[in-house]
Amino acid sequence: MGSVSDPRTSAPRLHASDRRRQLVETALDFFSRKGFSGTTTKEIATAAGVTEALIFRHFPTKQDLYNAVLDHHHDNGQLAECIAQWKSCMDRNDDEGLIRAIVKRVIEDYRRDLRGHRVLLFAALEGHETALEYNRQFSLPIFGLLCQYVTRRQSEGALRGGDPGAIIGAAYGMAAQYATMTQMFGFHTNVTDGQIADSFVAIVMHGIQKDHT
Repeated sequence: MGSVSDPRTSAPRLHASDRRRQLVETALDFFSRKGFSGTTTKEIATAAGVTEALIFRHFPTKQDLYNAVLDHHHDNGQLAECIAQWKSCMDRNDDEGLIRAIVKRVIEDYRRDLRGHRVLLFAALEGHETALEYNRQFSLPIFGLLCQYVTRRQSEGALRGGDPGAIIGAAYGMAAQYATMTQMFGFHTNVTDGQIADSFVAIVMHGIQKDHT
């Protein structure tokens, strides 16, 4: 009877960048399902078909691997394209277009890959402050840019007064909660993403109370 080969020793050799990418993808799967504390480098190595030593050759610590997963979640060309679209709306003073673009971005991001959002939720539940601070450092400048736009449009009389952060938070928050309900919690709706985006834009721009004037 022939012996069964060890997958860790029979795994195909990959270029260093390809191996690193494979390890990050495998780690993302585990961190998104079990969190940082619940995941071991041993099980990541087994799933990737490598040894733990090889993981530590690319990532000196488990935290370094986790940081690479966070980078993977945030660092993609689609984000740069998205921010360019938002800035284009700002340059045109297209308030509704900007809100719609924010809403659509959030929903599409959840639909494209839910794992990164699950990693961040686990980070909050575990109190993993390093991960949360990393996310804040990445997200707050974008949030600040959007708030500056709202402040300018308020000063020009185009938008009603109110806390700019609350306005941006309302647009993002509605979209994120809807995406969480449908993509993470399994709620089903009979509306398209475009229809839900139109509804959220109307709520942000005009509220829900009927105008009796």
